[in-house]
Amino acid sequence: MPTDPEISSQAAAAELKIDDLQGPLIRFSGNWESSGRLPAVDALVRQFPDRAAGELRFDSSAIAAWDSLFVTWILRLTEALQTRGIGVAYDGLPEGVQGLIALARAVPERKGARRISETEGWLTRIGRRVQGLLDDTRRLLAFLGEVSLAFARMLTGRARFRRSDLALFIQQTGVDALPIVSLISVLVGLILAFIGALQLALFGAQVYIANLVGIAMVREMGAMMAAIIMAGRTGAAFSAQLGTMQVNEEIDAFKTLGIDPVEFLVLPRLLALTLMMPLLCIYADLLGIVGGMLVGIGLFDISPTQYIEQTVSAVTLTDIGVGMVKSVVFGLLIALAGCMKGIQCGRSASAVGEAATSAVVAAIVAIVVSDAIMTLIANALGV
Repeated sequence: MPTDPEISSQAAAAELKIDDLQGPLIRFSGNWESSGRLPAVDALVRQFPDRAAGELRFDSSAIAAWDSLFVTWILRLTEALQTRGIGVAYDGLPEGVQGLIALARAVPERKGARRISETEGWLTRIGRRVQGLLDDTRRLLAFLGEVSLAFARMLTGRARFRRSDLALFIQQTGVDALPIVSLISVLVGLILAFIGALQLALFGAQVYIANLVGIAMVREMGAMMAAIIMAGRTGAAFSAQLGTMQVNEEIDAFKTLGIDPVEFLVLPRLLALTLMMPLLCIYADLLGIVGGMLVGIGLFDISPTQYIEQTVSAVTLTDIGVGMVKSVVFGLLIALAGCMKGIQCGRSASAVGEAATSAVVAAIVAIVVSDAIMTLIANALGV
C-alpha cells in the first residue's frame, strides 16, 4: 500500500480508455483512501460501450494510497460490468487488493444478509392479524384451563404453593396499595362533588351532592378507580416478575422439578388480588365520600350531619353489593392479565417490558368491558 507524500493529497481519479484491440483500460491516480472523495461508479459504468472487446484491465501505478474502501469500489464496479457481459482482469491492481478481492469472492454472501423491504398486500396483513388473534385466543383459553385446574386442586387441598407467598402478596396488593388508592379516591370524590354541585346549584339542590357522590362512588367509581390503579401498579408488577423468571429460566426449572408454575406462582397472586380488591373498593368508597363531603362542607355550607344523613338515605346495600361484585371481577381480571402476560413472556429484556405494557393495557380494557357488561346486567335485573 504505497503512501507517496507528494501525491497523497491528490483527489482520487479513474480514467477510462477504450482500445478496440486490447479492450478497456482504467488508470487510477491520486489518494484512494476512505478520507478522500472517490469517483462515482455509475458515472464510470455509463462510459462503457454496449459491447467492449476484451476484458477490462487496470493500471494502478499512479495510486498514492488505498484502503478497504478502494476494494469495495472495485467490487461494485466489476459487479455492474459483469451484468453487462464485460469480463474483468485484476492483474493491474496492487497485490493487496487482488488478495482481498480473491478472499471476498471465495467466501459466498450469507443468505438473508441483505434486507429486502417488501410491502405486504392488504390481504396478507389481514391474514396475519387474524392468525395472531387466533393464536392469542388459543393461548388465553389454555391459560384459563390451567388456572381452573389449579384452582380445583386448591379446593381439594392438593395445590402446591407456599402460604408465606400468599401472605406476602396480600400485603403487597392490600396494605402497600393504600397510599395511592387514598389519594386517587379523595380526588375523585372531590371532582364528582364539584362538577355535580355546579349543576345542582342551578336548582338550589346542593344538598343532593351527597346522593350523587355516594351512589357514584359505591356503584361505579370506587371499584373502577381502585381497579385501574391496581392494573397499573400490581398487574404490571406480576407480569414483570413472572417475565423475569421466564428470562432467567426459573419457570423451566420448576417444570423440571415437577412443580406446576401455575400452582406455585400464579395461584397465590390470583388469590391475593381477588381477596384484597373488595377491601380496597370499600376503602376507596369511604374516602371518595369524604372527598365529596369536603366540597359540600367547604363550598356549599352543607353541615356534616346533613351530608352523612343524605348519603345513608341514598346508598343502599344493593348498591354496595354491586360495587363489591365488580371489584371481585376486576381483581380476577387484573391478576389473570398480569400473570398470563408474564408466563407467556419471551426471553429478553425488551420482552419483559412489552409483557408489562401489554398486561396493563389488557387489564384496563378488560375492566372497562366487564364493567359495561355488568352495568347492563344490573340494569336489566333492576338492581
